Amino acid sequence: MSKKIISTAQAPAAIGTYSQAVRAGDTVYLSGQIGLDPQSMQLAEGFEAQTIRVFENLKAVAEAAGGSLADTVKLNVFLTDLANFAKVNEIMARYFTEPYPARAAVGVASLPRGAQVEADAVLVLG
Repeated sequence: MSKKIISTAQAPAAIGTYSQAVRAGDTVYLSGQIGLDPQSMQLAEGFEAQTIRVFENLKAVAEAAGGSLADTVKLNVFLTDLANFAKVNEIMARYFTEPYPARAAVGVASLPRGAQVEADAVLVLG
């Protein structure tokens, strides 16, 4: 099985030793996205703005891979404060419709660049 590296300027450039996404067959593995603006590489202000930016970044990478967020089969969300979980659900409803992907939500001590939320995803295309 061949693998293809996915990259787009519509999402933040990788800030470490990883690719924005890797496609292996019909499966696309999206790296974690935090709420960085792809042009300024600055973190969005506040939890809601960061969360929206996370999903916009994931959407851009999914589209660069030839799919969309509707192709998501698994989503992982990492939060520095689980009290924000209801807000994640509210914002997620803007980006996903039923049937929803499988999901995990995990409380973490910290995230890169002081972010409050990060998410990664697995898509299946075709």
